[in-house]
Amino acid sequence: MKKFFLLFLALGAFAFAGENGGADMIKAYSVVAAGVGLGLAALGGAIGMGHTAAATIAGTARNPGLGSKLMTTMFIALAMIEAQVIYTLVIALIALYSNPFL
Repeated sequence: MKKFFLLFLALGAFAFAGENGGADMIKAYSVVAAGVGLGLAALGGAIGMGHTAAATIAGTARNPGLGSKLMTTMFIALAMIEAQVIYTLVIALIALYSNPFL
């Protein structure tokens, strides 16, 4: 894996040495980075939402009288988890359309 990574970096140097200052490669890497970043953010958000829902269901099963309070807290927690994914989306859109690296 290390050899592949070093080869990837070495080939990147040749790509940036091409015409128009490597702007095409920067755009291509920005697209790849945006896709990977959004994928990781969505994965983390999905795991967090699953744990939140499981804890709420377990709490409601133990004490049904607190079900409404637990649901309210769960929805607030889910909104905060989803906000992190939306922030990643905004950063990815900035990297794609208003690329600061060009």
